[in-house]
Amino acid sequence: MGSSSGQTVRTHIDIFSADVSSSLALPYADNGIQAGFPSPAQDYINESIDLNREIVRHPAATFYGRVEGDSMIDEGIEGGDILVIDRSLEPADGDLAVCCVDGEFTLKRIKLERERIWLIPSNEAFDPILVTPNKRFEIWGVVTYTIKQNHRPRKKRRQ
Repeated sequence: MGSSSGQTVRTHIDIFSADVSSSLALPYADNGIQAGFPSPAQDYINESIDLNREIVRHPAATFYGRVEGDSMIDEGIEGGDILVIDRSLEPADGDLAVCCVDGEFTLKRIKLERERIWLIPSNEAFDPILVTPNKRFEIWGVVTYTIKQNHRPRKKRRQ
């Protein structure tokens, strides 16, 4: 896979099976959290949400993958983010998908045309990839969720 600078760019995604054999119930603010103007805070939280049931629709076909690389950075997907990948979904034009090209995983938006498939990055430093007949190609799974760490580690103060 190439970038516009002519360098070979490898994308690495570690894949793990989803284990939904147990519940992952966490408390949540059932009245919602405003992203606009502030609203009164809830005094208590008595509802819970099970993340396994919320984000994994097809347990036998769902996998997690950790992103390495920056070809999708303009969509806010960075190295270290975790993907929830559902292999049972039929890929559609515009889906975010984990694809296997010549034995290597890559994360891209897929553009399905009548006789062609394009893999579209979200970083202008990378060129779209045209899937040609001489490439071994598979859409491995459709990404349904991206889990991102928003709290960045802080440097320890010297004492």
